[in-house]
Amino acid sequence: MSLKKSIILIIIILLIDQISKIYIKTTFVLQESIDVFSWFEIIFVENDGMAWGTKISDFVSFISDRTAKVILTSFRIVAIFGIGYWLYDATVKQHSRLLIVAIALIFAGALGNIIDSVFYGVLFDDSYSQVATFLPEAGGYDGLLHGKVVDMLHFPLFEVDLPEWFPFYAGKRFSFFDPVFNVADMAISTGFIMLIVFNKKAFSKEED
Repeated sequence: MSLKKSIILIIIILLIDQISKIYIKTTFVLQESIDVFSWFEIIFVENDGMAWGTKISDFVSFISDRTAKVILTSFRIVAIFGIGYWLYDATVKQHSRLLIVAIALIFAGALGNIIDSVFYGVLFDDSYSQVATFLPEAGGYDGLLHGKVVDMLHFPLFEVDLPEWFPFYAGKRFSFFDPVFNVADMAISTGFIMLIVFNKKAFSKEED
């Protein structure tokens, strides 16, 4: 797979990701939701940290949330350059199509969430009890590197009341799948799953 084709794939994923996020951000109030099916809903939430809303400051208590946010966003920016070089190297060395597609998916997803983290605080006002405005006259809800990632896809496939003898969650209601995510997250997850499940095929060099 050529670098040109992988770039086209990245652009397509980025467009879908950003269009969906901007639509949700400028149409929904925070926590507003729409039931599409019994097992799928669109709900607007914002993620200020890592996966599942985790923050660096949750593990390192002496770092403030704002400092942790800058560290996280800066790390993501550095990482995206590494992933980009990996993609370039894989296409130049004509590695397997599966590997290149997986890297392109991871790159596109990572870049999609970086755009939120870097720019959304400047581009939009907040979504608390109001629909956000794009490029508000009064300025955005925060500065560069302090934007929140927009999530909206939720798949509560089933819920069950756990028995009293069940360890850790005895008697509680369990929902699968609780996390809310976005198109960028899906791209990253799909890329990593491809690398794990098809590891041998992904890392075998294509024959000319």
